[in-house]
Amino acid sequence: MADQRYVMTQKNYDDLVAELDNLVKVKRPEIIERIAEARSHGDLSENAEYDAAREEQRSNEGKIAELEYQIKNAVIQEEITDNSYVHLNSVVTVYDEEMGEEDVYTITSVTDVDVMNNKISSESPVGAALLRKKAGDVVTINCPDGSSYKLRIIAIK
Repeated sequence: MADQRYVMTQKNYDDLVAELDNLVKVKRPEIIERIAEARSHGDLSENAEYDAAREEQRSNEGKIAELEYQIKNAVIQEEITDNSYVHLNSVVTVYDEEMGEEDVYTITSVTDVDVMNNKISSESPVGAALLRKKAGDVVTINCPDGSSYKLRIIAIK
């Protein structure tokens, strides 16, 4: 199976490296210390503190493995400042005529997605449809369920 590639800017890459560094050098030792403290209380079979610390350790180690994989498979894309078309890190204002709604999306790498703040992946249906398009273009978004809708690009920053 081929490794997945993660297209990102140097800033995205640096942020991942910093997050990994924090998880390995700060959070991991803190969790190990909490596990040791909980172990010192004796019987582990009914030790909620121990169970919680072990669960946090599993979660932290999973995140470390995920970040290491993303960093290993990163493809750094030069940051583009040309706002005449949509690219990674563009802030795009679109209008959905059918719904009568305007939305603003930031196109990000898959490692920097934050749907609650409209930061969408360049690989998502909306992100992929907007890439390389210009203001005034109308794009068709193909949904996973087979339906589709259109967005008009109003502005790119």
